[in-house]
Amino acid sequence: MYRRIVPTSAMQVDLLTLYLLAIGTLLASSAMTLWERRTYPTRGKELNILSAAYATLATGCAAAAFRHTLPGVAGAALSNLVIVTGYLLILHGTAVLNGRQYRAGSIVMLVLLALTWAIVGVRWEALMWGYISAIPIAIACGMTARELLRNNAFKRFQSRRIAAWVSGGHALFYAFRAFILPWLATSFGPEVFSIASKITMYEGVLYSVVLPMTLLKLVREEAHEQLLHESQTDYLTGLGNRRRFFEQGTRVIRDGGTSRPMSVLAFDLDHFKAINDRYGHETGDEVLKSFGKIARSVMGPEAILARIGGEEFAALLPGLDGRRAKEMGDAVVKRFAATIAHRINGVAIQATVSIGLAQSGSEAFTLAELLATADQALYRAKSLGGNRLEPAQNAAGTKAAVDDSAARRRRTTV
Repeated sequence: MYRRIVPTSAMQVDLLTLYLLAIGTLLASSAMTLWERRTYPTRGKELNILSAAYATLATGCAAAAFRHTLPGVAGAALSNLVIVTGYLLILHGTAVLNGRQYRAGSIVMLVLLALTWAIVGVRWEALMWGYISAIPIAIACGMTARELLRNNAFKRFQSRRIAAWVSGGHALFYAFRAFILPWLATSFGPEVFSIASKITMYEGVLYSVVLPMTLLKLVREEAHEQLLHESQTDYLTGLGNRRRFFEQGTRVIRDGGTSRPMSVLAFDLDHFKAINDRYGHETGDEVLKSFGKIARSVMGPEAILARIGGEEFAALLPGLDGRRAKEMGDAVVKRFAATIAHRINGVAIQATVSIGLAQSGSEAFTLAELLATADQALYRAKSLGGNRLEPAQNAAGTKAAVDDSAARRRRTTV
């Protein structure tokens, strides 16, 4: 039985087919990015720019495939300018994600590129198209990779690093084409340039698929994180909710081990139900928001602060011993008592807070146990008249206090 041998040349893909493949993938990426704008309206501007960038690159590839139909260097110059514009739009889109833009620099680059084409003319068209025209592409892609890497808001996302690698690799490829390929073509003949042209198209097709997908993934990861953050945030005060307090706090205690001091403050606004009943829930909400602002300003961003019930708050203070935590809690008591949260018909509404303090000891207390101990101290502070901080007297009976504290919270949580 004989097998038909396919000539190698028949298996090769011609440049026109590669151009058409690149155009198709870029147009598909443009349409998909434009569609995603409906799902993620907060990033609508950036997605519009990126969609326009992919469509512009597709237009440039189409112009490059038929550049010889125009007289002189017009076809090559026009297609190169359109392609570079597409890359600059990608740079601009990623920069807007980071709150920056490159409008002036992009215009300067395009003007310089157009002047270079006008100076080169027909005589040096091959040199310009084959090598020099790759320089602005390398610069734009390199700056895009840099912009992605310096975006601290996205540093937690794996897709940011992938997009940066893809754009940076694309920049290195075109830098190779601009500075190394001329030497190779001179040394080994024009066949090297022909091979490099096809590799450029293969790499371009890969780039036109991977980069749009990773940038879309980046936007989706950001949206997912925002939804997660909202699900763990108290809508009224902007502080964390009970879920975030226990998730973050448990992780901090686990990572810190027993060598790092930990303190927990349990807060309860005094006579809050009476404020609600007398002045209304809107005034009560203002009092809650006022307390949240004061507590956050006193304890700083390192504290894990959350609203865990109606008028109940809690704070985990990593690295603070009982003495320093007490100083911080006392400052909250004094500042909140001196604050006028709201006025009704000229009458100032003031409120106070009671605080219980628990500190981790040599035992490996869980966050629930520390909060239960702080709860016991809190109720002692309220029994003494409120508007004060009381530290936990000892750690005995902590585990038994967990169930008692949880029962109290179920009865009092709004």
